[in-house]
Amino acid sequence: MEYNNNYILYVENLSKHYPGFSLDVTFALPKGSIMGLVGANGAGKSTTLRLLLGLAQPDGGRRVVLGQEDLNRSPAVREEVGVVFDECSFPEILTPAQLGKVLARLHPRWDDGEYRRLLERLELPRGKAVKEFSRGMKMKLSIAAALSHRPRLLLLDEPTSGLDPIVRGQVLDLFQDFIQDEERGILLSSHITSDLERIADYIIFMSRGRVLLTEEKDTLVEVYGVIRGPAARMGEVAPGDALGLTATGHGFEGLVRDREAMARKYPDFILDRADLDEIILFLTREEAKGGK
Repeated sequence: MEYNNNYILYVENLSKHYPGFSLDVTFALPKGSIMGLVGANGAGKSTTLRLLLGLAQPDGGRRVVLGQEDLNRSPAVREEVGVVFDECSFPEILTPAQLGKVLARLHPRWDDGEYRRLLERLELPRGKAVKEFSRGMKMKLSIAAALSHRPRLLLLDEPTSGLDPIVRGQVLDLFQDFIQDEERGILLSSHITSDLERIADYIIFMSRGRVLLTEEKDTLVEVYGVIRGPAARMGEVAPGDALGLTATGHGFEGLVRDREAMARKYPDFILDRADLDEIILFLTREEAKGGK
């Protein structure tokens, strides 16, 4: 994979080493796309986001964000990156109206009209102190602020975690509206796979600081599958045909990359569609036993 102008975000062998943990990742986000970053706690998702933002310095590799290799050297490009972490960092004594005035002084591209529109759309009271907001309201405020300085790239760390379904739906609608501009892109980490199944174009699965899988979301949910059969016949599945192949209390199961092809090869076994949760489960099992 080589960098080209169709990528809004490009990462090649980006590495960071800490005691007991090493990160080394490669992926690219095409313009006009949403990419979901999934993996267990400690997989390296937040570390990756921090490296992309310049909040930590890599030990090696390359990162190109909006065509810029080092955001810290380009304030104008950095302004085009919107960031939302899983905790609201705004002063809780401020109201959204007061916060807007502060942010307008900090962001040259600030759009106060857009900010007001988003506050209304997300039903956030302009005159109520942030400290009185629920978690969902704080997250919506963070997203409204991130969108109001007109970014081209959103980097989001668990933006819907802990939110009720109605609020999550509002947030996901905002992301889908944002991406209608084909020059924009979103990279978001999330444990909520149903959200990713709804809006993501690509999925990256990380484990222990490595990318185990990068695939189009539609391919994962339409082409991948789960093979199932009696435990006594598990040995009939050829090595490499199924990932995370495991005996269960009811037989055996494993992940296949081409459900239709495996259905033709193994007509006596059950071949079901795989959802993202199942795919992550089987890939985690395969990683745990040293598979690839």
